[in-house]
Amino acid sequence: MSPDAITAKLVAAFPDARVDLEDLTGTQDHWKALIVTTAFEGKSLIARHRLVMAVLAEEMKGPIHALTLDVKTPAEATTRDPAPL
Repeated sequence: MSPDAITAKLVAAFPDARVDLEDLTGTQDHWKALIVTTAFEGKSLIARHRLVMAVLAEEMKGPIHALTLDVKTPAEATTRDPAPL
């Protein structure tokens, strides 16, 4: 599945979303996605994942074999991760 098609579907569900996709295998069926949207505010990590998976439910049955998610609010996306110990 093309990155443009995935992005379009996510932006249709989350209009303010920033979506960054990385094709992990070069076959367009294993993806890593960073999704930043205000729709995640006040939601747990599992609730955020469920929102995204609901949007891509049909695609997960075939065109997308694997999807790694990094889901953040705009505030979380601008905060740098702490330095490793």
